[in-house]
Amino acid sequence: MSLFGTDGIRGLANTRLSPDLAVRLGRAAGICLVLQGGSSVVIGRDTRRSGGMLGAALAAGFNSAGVDTVSLGVVPTPTISHAVRIGDRFDMGAVISASHNPAPDNGIKFLGHDGRKLTDEMEAAIEAEMTTEPSVTGSSLGLLKQDREPAEAYLQWLAGLLPERLDGFKLAVDCANGAAYELAPRLLQQ
Repeated sequence: MSLFGTDGIRGLANTRLSPDLAVRLGRAAGICLVLQGGSSVVIGRDTRRSGGMLGAALAAGFNSAGVDTVSLGVVPTPTISHAVRIGDRFDMGAVISASHNPAPDNGIKFLGHDGRKLTDEMEAAIEAEMTTEPSVTGSSLGLLKQDREPAEAYLQWLAGLLPERLDGFKLAVDCANGAAYELAPRLLQQ
């Protein structure tokens, strides 16, 4: 049975989509990334309660494969796409979100260096590595860092797309429980 659906892996958090699965998934994706010459991943998530738990587990899996990981915390999915597309800092992106699914659910999807969803072939390669045990130790382990700079770069890129001023416009922004709750108001205030 394939883990990946049309948009990553989704399911009820802490059951089908467990921290154990997230660790194994991160390790498998990390192994595939290293085999392709990559070494760094950026992770973002939405506001779901399980996001931090799954993000920590996913990062641990990447680190156990020797892949450095940068966590942006809560950001909209396009922030991760932007971060992997721009420059050479990140070789892959991971998003922990289940978009419109019920709040107890969550999901994990990967983005390639082009900022797009991974190919079916790459997802199959990740699944094939799911049972591989970690072989990296000592100074070869990946590092986990928190860094908001890629989110700031995305915010500035978005600001460049807007008109210089919004005088005369009446805007309503409902960020509710969305991942843009921090960036959207800051963008519009600029």
